[in-house]
Amino acid sequence: MSKIGFIGLGLMGGAMVGRLQDQGHELVVLGNRDRTYIDKAIERGAVEVANAREVAQASDIVMLCMGTSDQVEGRMHGEDGVIAGLKPGTVVVDFGTSLPASTKALGEETAAAGGTYLDAPLGRTPAHAVDGLLNIMCAGDQAAFDKVKPALDDLGENVFHLGALGSGHTIKLINNFFGMTVANAMAEAFAMADIQGVDRKGLYDVMSAGPLHSGMMDFVKGYGVDGDPAQLAFAIKNAAKDVGYYAKMAEDSGANSVMSQSTLTALNTARDEGRGDDMVSQMVDFYVEKLKS
Repeated sequence: MSKIGFIGLGLMGGAMVGRLQDQGHELVVLGNRDRTYIDKAIERGAVEVANAREVAQASDIVMLCMGTSDQVEGRMHGEDGVIAGLKPGTVVVDFGTSLPASTKALGEETAAAGGTYLDAPLGRTPAHAVDGLLNIMCAGDQAAFDKVKPALDDLGENVFHLGALGSGHTIKLINNFFGMTVANAMAEAFAMADIQGVDRKGLYDVMSAGPLHSGMMDFVKGYGVDGDPAQLAFAIKNAAKDVGYYAKMAEDSGANSVMSQSTLTALNTARDEGRGDDMVSQMVDFYVEKLKS
């Protein structure tokens, strides 16, 4: 098996590292402010190093699971960054949700250093990662994809190769824009039901019996009707980031996204009003407040 370096052991990354260790992979890891998953990985045999350059020097595959493009760029650049430590033939895999323009630029820099960069954003949740059931939207050089696919297969139930570098992040941003727009529409629908004096569950029963029914509708219903926000374990601040990236991607390509603007305004407003750590399904409460004001 290839030696894997992993940077970004948060909730998702920690679950992924645990799965890789379950499958027998040897890992090098970089410390995180939250030691929970780092310490678990070390207890199971992972080796901790001091910086991203040392991760790259010790690895055949470098995996990053970061929150933003800025964070990915921060780990890739500089004298202690991944690019500075790359060995010829190393494959770098970005599992985060990043801006395609940033991904393509990092791809060129990685190639100049003798490596190959792949974008591979994720679908599903950390609970799926534990069991190797993620959806992985990979893109970039076919030979590099073939090299890392055995490791990706250990992490994902559905592993896609989607074409040229940046295609994975592009598709992920379109996917998340659509999902968050549906979630916000359902959240406002429940709030409007309250304003009009009709039962939320009755509204859901009618809507879900027709072609509008979707998994996202069910997630929002999980909170709006059942009071459980955890069914959609995705924070409002993260949704605002992703839809913001979608709008930036559109702007960079000269497109004028109409639909994303209302969703983005709502998510940004909710975040700025202190709801950023709430789950997206709790946007129901935001719309209840706004519709009544």
